[in-house]
Amino acid sequence: MNNKLSGVARWIVGVASIAMVFVLFLPIWRIELSAPQYPEGLVLQIYADKIGGDVDIVNGLNHYIGMRTLHTRDFVEFIALPYIIGGLLAIGLLVALLNKRKLLYGFVLLFLATAFISMVDFYRWEYNYGHNLDESAPIKVPGMAYQPPLIGYKQLLNFSAYSVPDKGGWIFAGVGALLALAAFLEIRKHRKNKARISPTPSSTPVIVAMLLVSTAIMSCSTGPNPIRYGQDDCDYCKMGISDRRFGFEILTQKGKAYKFDDMHCLLSFIQSNRVAKSEIAEFYFADFSGNGKWIRAADSYLLQSPALHSPMNGNVAAFASPDSLTKYRNELQGQQVLWKDLYK
Repeated sequence: MNNKLSGVARWIVGVASIAMVFVLFLPIWRIELSAPQYPEGLVLQIYADKIGGDVDIVNGLNHYIGMRTLHTRDFVEFIALPYIIGGLLAIGLLVALLNKRKLLYGFVLLFLATAFISMVDFYRWEYNYGHNLDESAPIKVPGMAYQPPLIGYKQLLNFSAYSVPDKGGWIFAGVGALLALAAFLEIRKHRKNKARISPTPSSTPVIVAMLLVSTAIMSCSTGPNPIRYGQDDCDYCKMGISDRRFGFEILTQKGKAYKFDDMHCLLSFIQSNRVAKSEIAEFYFADFSGNGKWIRAADSYLLQSPALHSPMNGNVAAFASPDSLTKYRNELQGQQVLWKDLYK
């Protein structure tokens, strides 16, 4: 059976491989830090062979909380990564030149494995960076770690941290998408040429790998950011959040979480327009039953009763099931309300 690539797939592989030249010179990842004392923000940019951006300023801040200083020479990854990217580029061009379908499938698996291993290594580095602290640091917060987010948003003391791909990272992701497209086109063509329509042994692992790696790498939203009761403050009234029966949260498209101790504060925050409705990804409510479960607003059952005595007198509690709501409604003489009526 013909094992050659189609002309379209061959061109896709060639163009995608050449595009990796830009990954060698453009920043691949960036971590943005913002705080009241740094209104313009600080940026760390990770290239294939170095760390760039506001490295000296961040190192100065790290000294106070016991984090290691950042130096390019301390990372073996910056020695290996240019060769890895260059190797992928060369292999891709070789696949286009040799024009073999099985070589394409192998290259796609290699590319996805490289992306996955890189993200695992990046997480390992962030974990060590944020957890291995100097005990003699001037500022020590018991139980506090400073691991930056792998991707998305995280609050670190008074700093907001965003971790996202930079130009080179988006190009690398685009290369992966193009290679996946080429593999898909070849799998479809190969199936059409067979008497029976069935996945080939070589196509199945490619499909599985694409799904697993795409889910692991490209997904930014991982659900609610649990409230640290007794530590977090309400983003509207600024009071400490301490009652585990009441917890409300807004999650933005960028992954930033705004936390509230009462439905009244959440609704007032929305009305203040500090965050545009178009930027909101989801609302989450803590289950009043106290089981630690978080509920999507659309899946919640809400009870309103003066007998709830919520922190800011909003007196609205959320439940994961109608049975739980009915139980408390009978006890507290309350009435059911709908989220769509509260959020207008």
